[in-house]
Parts: sequence; structure tokens; C-alpha cells
Amino acid sequence: MGEPEPVDLIHLADADANSNGDGNGNGNGNGNRCIVRVTGRDQPGVLTGHDTLRAEVLVSTGFLDARLELYLFQRDLSAWEEELERLVPRGNAGLGGGRGLELGIQLNDDASVGVTINDPDRLSTFFWIRPQDDWIQDHRARLDRVRQAWPSEVVETAPMTYEWSPRRKK
Repeated sequence: MGEPEPVDLIHLADADANSNGDGNGNGNGNGNRCIVRVTGRDQPGVLTGHDTLRAEVLVSTGFLDARLELYLFQRDLSAWEEELERLVPRGNAGLGGGRGLELGIQLNDDASVGVTINDPDRLSTFFWIRPQDDWIQDHRARLDRVRQAWPSEVVETAPMTYEWSPRRKK
């Protein structure tokens, strides 16, 4: 059994850009877009790195096309879930946990989303996206798909002591 196909944990795009291109939100370059695509486990089968997920942050705006690397821990997914649940206008949510690249979103009163990307080694940028109205609900479903594809299979039994979960798929 091979590695699951990549899953978009975050897919924010201008609503009008979603109607262009191939019908899967992959427009022809119109509008702003920010995607966090989980591509797999960082170190599959290695106890200390198995649950760490590799991801690509893909950004496309009128002034920028970038592909950046992000590593996600299971606690990052839990924090993202909590922040999505609490997100209200003028509220913020983020991903990255202060370990390098950080992605932040701010929900505005007019339903637009301000996106901040800060990669200390490469770039910092801010741009606006006007996503579909149901984007938060969609992102809850995306999180579920990531967790189904790469479930947590390692437990920390004591500080810095790990073992395989009894639920681990062999």
C-alpha cells in the first residue's frame, strides 16, 4: 500500500477565480490563491518523525508566485481545528506554530480574508482573498480528509518518550 495522494488542508482562492480553469479551483491564474497541500509523512516508519507531515504552501497573487515548505505536527492540526471553530469577523487563525514558516488569516467584516505569510528565511507577504461563503465549513472537511489520510500513530508516553499507538496501521 503506497502513500496517500496529497490533500489540500487549506485552499483559499478568490471566489471568481474558482470559476476559471478546470473546475477544481485550479483557475487560470486570475485572483489570489493560498493552498497548503499536505504531501505525506516526513519520516514514515521512524518513531520520532512518523506523525510529522510535510506540506507545500502554494501562493499565487498578481505580484507573487511562491512554493514554500511547511512541516505540521498533530498539535498543529488540533490548533487549526480549534481556531476554525472560533473564527469570527475580525478574528485570526494561523498555522505553523512559530517554527519557521507561519501562515495567518484574518476574517474581515466583509467576509474577505487577509492572508499573511512569514517565512523568516525567504519572504513575508500580505494579501487579500475573497473566498466562497462556505469556506470555513469546507476547511473543516479538508482537515478531516488530512486526518483520515495520515492519522496519528505515535503516542508520547512521557516527555520525549514515544511509542507506536495500538491503533497504528501496519
